[in-house]
Amino acid sequence: MTERPPAAEPPSPGGGRRARHRRPEPRPSAAPPTTGHGHGHGHGPADPASKQVKRVLVIALVPFALAAIIGVLVLYPFGHEQRSGADLGFGQHPVNGEVVSAVAGPCSEGSPGQDDCVILDVRMQDGPRPGENIEQVVPTDPGSPRFAVGDEVVLSYSGADAQEPSSYQVVDFQRGTPLLVLALVFAAAVLVLGRWQGLAALVALGLSLVVLVGFVLPAVLAGEDPLLVAVVGAGLIMFIALYLTHGFSARTSTAVLGTMLSLALIGALSSLFAAATSLTGLDEDTSSLMGLLGAPIDARGLLLAGVVIGALGVLDDVTVTQTSAVWELRKANPALTWRQLYSSGLQIGRDHVSSAVNTLVLAYAGAALPMLMAYALSGRSFGEIVTSQAVAQEVVRTLVGSIGLVAAVPITTAIAAAVAVREPAESTHRASVADRVGQAAATSAESPTVRRRRRPGV
Repeated sequence: MTERPPAAEPPSPGGGRRARHRRPEPRPSAAPPTTGHGHGHGHGPADPASKQVKRVLVIALVPFALAAIIGVLVLYPFGHEQRSGADLGFGQHPVNGEVVSAVAGPCSEGSPGQDDCVILDVRMQDGPRPGENIEQVVPTDPGSPRFAVGDEVVLSYSGADAQEPSSYQVVDFQRGTPLLVLALVFAAAVLVLGRWQGLAALVALGLSLVVLVGFVLPAVLAGEDPLLVAVVGAGLIMFIALYLTHGFSARTSTAVLGTMLSLALIGALSSLFAAATSLTGLDEDTSSLMGLLGAPIDARGLLLAGVVIGALGVLDDVTVTQTSAVWELRKANPALTWRQLYSSGLQIGRDHVSSAVNTLVLAYAGAALPMLMAYALSGRSFGEIVTSQAVAQEVVRTLVGSIGLVAAVPITTAIAAAVAVREPAESTHRASVADRVGQAAATSAESPTVRRRRRPGV
């Protein structure tokens, strides 16, 4: 009895019993959306819209980059010799030393039996008498630091008789080694997590410090407008840090543009409310600095410069995060419209900005904690404390910076959505591993099974 072949597989001509392989029907491939005409008239592929957007970004940002560079060249105090050290009346030279003994004793020879001080024997490590010991008398009142044997300290040498102990005074501790270890741990953590991008971030951090120390401080000390110097310095830091860390791309340019607009808003609001609240910026440190320099400094401008530079770091975080969120949403679903990208990105920004504002407030409160404690003991009302000069300038600094952070979210999200939605889908959407596995599984499930018939007698 012969075996009848299945109906779906008729026997091949010639009576062969081997099943003929059925060629699978071609499945339509998911072609990426195209731009330009879709009528198949033989036109070549249209230029991606992102090229036009990138051109617009370049046109918008290049003038500001050039303005920052020209501003540095104009405001930098070429040929200005800044007085420092003994010229300003400091007249002190630091000398490193190590405490080799510490015993309680009287503060002066005329008061024996009153051990109100600590007598230190300090071995000097450098200075005019390296390797020699000197005796120092340090008070033990609550406002003085505590010293113990083995402490590495810094002495202030007046430049007078090097053999006279009164020419020296213990003023501080040496902190170079612990700070260096902390910096290395920080750098290692950044490199382990960020790798090459972390290395770029560390280089950008170093260049930001170079701008602050090499341009902002000398220009302000030379008498230039502090707010203008801060704006130019912040712009230069913004371009260096963002492009060096995140690369030259439309995404980075979007973050730069959002940061720049938000920073301009912060500068305008800080100037407005500093004038409205009659803030002078003349705190104790600024008054001491002006007395040392012997020249007037725009104290209010110095206050506003601090607001601008302080807000820049937090703004970078918000704008980069918002831009990255919009781009990832675009990659996940290239079909999203501008409105959908903006709405989804704004929702992410709401969660981010709420924590960022809280961080900014707590950072300022932590820095001013001793001052707040002193005001809490003054017996003054809350309104009197808040409206005082020292606290009011921190309130203006915090609230203006927070307004800038809040505004940075919709501003950056709107720009990022407008740019990302015009990126070609094939360059923004990459199939994930899960998508590839699912596609392979679907292809395998649709492939026909090859059957072998048994030959008679086998």
